[in-house]
Amino acid sequence: MLPTVLIVIPTLNEAAHIGGLLDSLLPFAQRSAARIIVADGGSSDDTARIVAERAAIEPAITLLDNPRRLQSAAVNLAVERFGAEADWLIRIDAHAAYPTDYCETLLAEAEATGADSVVVGMRAVGSGFWQGLIAAAQNSRLGNGGSAHRMAPQGRFVEHGHHALMRIAAFRAVGGYDESFSHNEDAELDLRLRAAGYRIWLTPKTRLDYFPRRTIPALIRQYYLFGKGRARNLQKHRNRPGLRQMLVAALMPALLAAVLTPLSPVFALPLLLWLVGCTVGGVAIARQTGDPGALLSGLAAGVMHAAWSAGFWTQMLGLKRPQGLRA
Repeated sequence: MLPTVLIVIPTLNEAAHIGGLLDSLLPFAQRSAARIIVADGGSSDDTARIVAERAAIEPAITLLDNPRRLQSAAVNLAVERFGAEADWLIRIDAHAAYPTDYCETLLAEAEATGADSVVVGMRAVGSGFWQGLIAAAQNSRLGNGGSAHRMAPQGRFVEHGHHALMRIAAFRAVGGYDESFSHNEDAELDLRLRAAGYRIWLTPKTRLDYFPRRTIPALIRQYYLFGKGRARNLQKHRNRPGLRQMLVAALMPALLAAVLTPLSPVFALPLLLWLVGCTVGGVAIARQTGDPGALLSGLAAGVMHAAWSAGFWTQMLGLKRPQGLRA
């Protein structure tokens, strides 16, 4: 007997992507009798209309209102309403593209490894000037810090990865996503899964293409909230940050030292080193991609780290969030 699957797509203003995404998932849903739940957080564009029109002619699709708006709440609500009829949960990001055999590969990997969760690698794909630069930065070791799911993954059991497939029994046993997290909710859930004895497999056999932010202000907001979410995660579980996290967290305090430059030129050194690092990183990314236009990707990577550090300390110190950076 084939396993039953619940596919959940949290959405908020994804009219540009949701139609094509549903088209790519429907063949699997029709073959396997999977249910596709689009949990919309109150989109102000045509997302809900597009999904409602598809749902009216395709019984595999259901549009679900997500009043809490957050992705974590979207998945929890879908599992609460429809999870009893499924063995597996597949979480799909609306801001991404997937191979045609994505769902089948995830299920095959779970069966082959006995994993309770299968996570995947991801590659950023950009179009246009700024999104292309941001994608190149996120694909580089400078931008992603060598995260296993950001690089070409090797098949192995891991502590965390980009969520794809999860056993619904395991998801429910640990209480699902913590809806107080707007970001980093996946890493927080993985901590509880591993503490409960569940295993997470990083598959090298499939991946997704992720469409990053299109502007630097949007990138800053995203990584600020990522840093904030990571700090909340550490606070909740009383863990210490890893070495890589500590190095990135130190960046914003070091850059802020530049305001003391009138007292001594030495206080400008961290800012100068950061600018040099952005420049050298941009050269490395341009050489790696073969695209001279990627020189500014080093700056994008530096901005990502600085924003992450700012969010981290905002949370750690209990500071008020700047206007425009709210979740």
